[in-house]
Amino acid sequence: MNRITRRLTLTRRLTLTLALAGTLAASAAAFAVAEDQSLTIFDWAGYEDPSFHPKYKEEHGASPTFAFFGDEDEAFEKLRSGFKADLGHPCSQSVVKWREAGLLQPLDTSRITGWKDLNPGIMAMKNLATTDDGKAWFMPWDWGDTQLTYNSEKVDEKDVQSLKAFADPKFKGRVSIGDNVDDAYALASLAIGLKDWTKMTDDQFKQASDFLRQVHKNVRLYWSDTTDIVQALSGGEIDLAWAWNDATAQSVLADAPIKGKKDTKEGISTWVCGYVMFKDAPGNKDLAYDYLNAVNDPEVAKTLVGDWGYGQANTKGMAGVDPAVLKEKGYDNVEKFIDKTLFQSPVPADLKLKMIAEFEKIKAGY
Repeated sequence: MNRITRRLTLTRRLTLTLALAGTLAASAAAFAVAEDQSLTIFDWAGYEDPSFHPKYKEEHGASPTFAFFGDEDEAFEKLRSGFKADLGHPCSQSVVKWREAGLLQPLDTSRITGWKDLNPGIMAMKNLATTDDGKAWFMPWDWGDTQLTYNSEKVDEKDVQSLKAFADPKFKGRVSIGDNVDDAYALASLAIGLKDWTKMTDDQFKQASDFLRQVHKNVRLYWSDTTDIVQALSGGEIDLAWAWNDATAQSVLADAPIKGKKDTKEGISTWVCGYVMFKDAPGNKDLAYDYLNAVNDPEVAKTLVGDWGYGQANTKGMAGVDPAVLKEKGYDNVEKFIDKTLFQSPVPADLKLKMIAEFEKIKAGY
């Protein structure tokens, strides 16, 4: 199966998953792909693709069971209400929250092949993968960015040199940003010149919120998952988006004239996601470590980078990717845009609550 066929197959599966979830009026967490029930992974839809864990399926004859969430706040509430799984897939801005809520147990790094090969820059981020007491709570796996994305046949690149283009009246009705408070305020923070949102002042919060209100005037839709935004971009429904870099990768595979622009005046927002083990994991712990080793296998980087446009945290994996593919996906010289990056690190709890409340008002037109 070639890359385009595989991607289209995955897109159809994602669409079916969402349709079934809506028909059943069930949450994403309640809808699962059940195979080996000795291990349950609580994940984003799409990551059940066996190409992410080929050695696990080869060794055990089946994939684990997967249960899905739509965003990390939804996942957090499901877990606190008693939902049980073995491994979860949160991102950088949520790991501390999940850990402090008592949802996680430490990882035994001696059982994770390639732990020492994980990207030193990511591993050095304070209280992310490890805490000061030396305990490991999070295995970084996939990382990427949220960037300005546009239809190159309908938008002149000179008009999107700045993220302020999202608020330009010329794009009224042609814009989409994620229905995701973290990505929204990452965009707004960058637009007002703030690279470290953990130090956002009350005045900067107002400036960022005011910018999002201006963007809202241009928004045609708030996308909720990659399938939504790829269809909107590729189908010509919208021309300008604040989207994850896999939106560009998948649109290109579908032969759509979509480009990602990392080098805007203000830059991009970078995030890292990975796997955690839940405190009351009911399944087989040996299988859990087999799964972690499978996704951390360096060979998986070829799929992550080539088909999804994401980086793998395993440095050996990235080193094994074709240099031409790394260049095409923007990973040939990561340092060149680090100075224009807002890393989505955890923000103070009171600020996050303010962001959530304000973003809901903005989307409602207030």
